[in-house]
Amino acid sequence: MLALLREDVACVFDRDPAARNLLDVLTCYPGIHALATHRLANAAWRRGLRWPARFLSYLGRWATNIDIHPGATIGRRFFIDHGAGVVIGETAEIGDDVTLYHGVTLGGTSWTKGKRHPTLLDGVLVGAGAKILGPITVGANARVGANSVVTKSVPGGMTVVGIPGRIVQPETQRRLSAHGIDLEHHLMPDPVGKAIACLIDHINRIEARLEAHTASERTIAELARPPLSDLRLADIRLDGVACRSCGDLCDQEGCAPSPSTQQQA
Repeated sequence: MLALLREDVACVFDRDPAARNLLDVLTCYPGIHALATHRLANAAWRRGLRWPARFLSYLGRWATNIDIHPGATIGRRFFIDHGAGVVIGETAEIGDDVTLYHGVTLGGTSWTKGKRHPTLLDGVLVGAGAKILGPITVGANARVGANSVVTKSVPGGMTVVGIPGRIVQPETQRRLSAHGIDLEHHLMPDPVGKAIACLIDHINRIEARLEAHTASERTIAELARPPLSDLRLADIRLDGVACRSCGDLCDQEGCAPSPSTQQQA
């Protein structure tokens, strides 16, 4: 227990530049308090002391505003930054070197007993306000963007953002710190914005092609136009010209051109 506590405290200095000294971390970090309480509660839970475990968990939630069920399995060097509003369900499993920010929920999607909460493998980072729901697996070194809602399993090394969560960035495109942890969870790509930008670019290319095609047709028409003296009224097509008889745009037989069209002809 003491060895785990030492590792938990040491990882705070690696992942939080605001940590100044050991006294700060031990007295002012609710994530450390909640984790120490959970490790005691989990030990009691695994030995069948269910009520004492739940009561310890309740005291930890009351003191830290972090709700960790005593049945949850948590690995080494687990870091909860700020901690307010974090909820971890009974059957959740968390690997080593995992980081959660405030407002994260590892929740279930059913009332049936058994595995109903997510599994986070080693090195996962979950941004503020994210919800990971159901018995899914978030692969090693994956990153979940702030306020995302993840309901499907995530491959290792990928980045997930949005509601519902979508995979948008592989690990090769991320910037890792010297410790191999990507804390830049605010640098989230925008898949909707990217899709709109692609559509705008596609529309611009189509318009450019249409303009080039229209210009070439106009040039051919200018070269092929006969002298004005050789034109007859019957030879003039009325496509797109307002018809005097029906008032519509037509070129039907028996519909004479409007006076303005005759004058132009």
